[in-house]
Amino acid sequence: MVSFQSAPTAGSQREYIHWLIGSCTKNDMAVESILTTEAIDLLATRLRTPLQIQLHLTLSLEAGYQTGGAPVSGELVESVLSRQLDDLEPTLTRHGYRVKDLVDQFDAKPAEIKALFNNSLDATRMTELRIQFLAAGLPI
Repeated sequence: MVSFQSAPTAGSQREYIHWLIGSCTKNDMAVESILTTEAIDLLATRLRTPLQIQLHLTLSLEAGYQTGGAPVSGELVESVLSRQLDDLEPTLTRHGYRVKDLVDQFDAKPAEIKALFNNSLDATRMTELRIQFLAAGLPI
C-alpha cells in the first residue's frame, strides 16, 4: 500500500482525502463517483487533522450508504459535521490543552474554564482569560 508522505497540513487536506479514498478503492474508481466536489470541498475546508478527516469521511460514507446516495453530496457531509468543530474547547484540545492544563497555567478554577467554554462566564473574567490565552499564544 502506498502511504501518504506525511500527515496532512493546512492546505493538503484535499490531497489527503483523495489519497485516502484512492487507497481504499479500486484504482480505476474516480473519487468523484464516491464524493461530490462540494463534499470534498467541505471536508477539506472544515477539517484540519487526519483523525478529523478520517472520522467525518467515514461518517459521511456510512450516511451515504444508509440513504442510498451516491455520490455523497455536500449536503449529506454538512449533516454529519460536528457543529462545535471550531468552538474554543475542541480547538484548544486539538492543540493539546486540557482543562487541567489551562487551570494550572492560568491560575483559574476548573469551573471557570468550563464556563468559558460554555460562554457562561461573566464578561470581565472571560476577557481576562482570553487576554491571558492570547498573550500565551493559544490558538483562540
